[in-house]
Amino acid sequence: MYIKKILLIIALLGILGLAGFSFYIYKVIFDANTAFNEETVEIYVPTGATYTDVKEKLAPLLKDGEKFDLIAQKKGYTGNVKAGRFILKRGMSNNDIINTLRSTNAPVWVTFNNQERLENLAGRVAQQIEADSLSLLRVMQDSAFLQENNFRERNALSMYIPNKYQFFWNTSAEEFRQRMKTEYDRFWNQERQKKAKEIGLTPHEVMVLASIVQKETAKVDERPKVAGVYMNRIQKGWRLEADPTVIYALKDVNQNFDTIIKRVLYKDLKIDSPYNTYLYRHLPPGPITMPDITSIDAVLDYEDHDYFYFVADVQNFGYHKFAKTLSQHNANKREYVRWINQQRINR
Repeated sequence: MYIKKILLIIALLGILGLAGFSFYIYKVIFDANTAFNEETVEIYVPTGATYTDVKEKLAPLLKDGEKFDLIAQKKGYTGNVKAGRFILKRGMSNNDIINTLRSTNAPVWVTFNNQERLENLAGRVAQQIEADSLSLLRVMQDSAFLQENNFRERNALSMYIPNKYQFFWNTSAEEFRQRMKTEYDRFWNQERQKKAKEIGLTPHEVMVLASIVQKETAKVDERPKVAGVYMNRIQKGWRLEADPTVIYALKDVNQNFDTIIKRVLYKDLKIDSPYNTYLYRHLPPGPITMPDITSIDAVLDYEDHDYFYFVADVQNFGYHKFAKTLSQHNANKREYVRWINQQRINR
């Protein structure tokens, strides 16, 4: 009888011990283990990161790193680290955190516009995804890829349509480039290709002309009218004589794209560059900036009118005065020159 009581006590103690241990494990797995006050925090895990790297990033965010480490080992996360951007919520348990790091790579929105060169674009994109600017620029300038897809380095910027795109943060440079090629093909659908053909331009030429329109006016509602001026000149076989192309030519010749040029001088019109549309009749070899969709569609749906000239309207800033004849234009131009001289803008 005495032995039975001892065995019973031992059994009860075992059950209590097991229950206590189970309760401890339950708390380790499911109790909140975050140490931040914000609603959410982001953690970026680079490609090739180890579990040690992740622990270092998590250390200031956790109440108890050892308990997290225990569950991470039990769940096999220590040998299966995934790269990406992960969002942790205040009050998450170790189980929640590990599940998030294993399977909930949160995408980022990537935006870009108004980039003048591939170098600028690569720098802008590198601020938003894991790939660095050098690797992005390398694949953007890759001659084999460009040739295969009917691009040259001078017009490769055309392939990147400004918009807002969703990517995983750990997207590689090659993956980014391929996605942009897919978006370019999607943008240049049958309808837009048909419109380009109807106005006698290739998609590449549309992008170049759209970049000039983009630089000429920031007013979206004026862009089809400006595009109409240039289409009239093209159809007449005239030189485009677009000041923004001269500005780009100056920057390109001097290899200084940080230069701010507010006024084009007569001597600038003689600069020998394929981008100088005062000197050469053809379109520049590539876009002088990254045209946005409104500028591209402004060219494809340009306004049909009889204007051949325009100059900045000093009475309605941001817009332009349009003229059908050179004499009308010269009168408008004199008004603009008087104003710009009054502002003492020499360059």
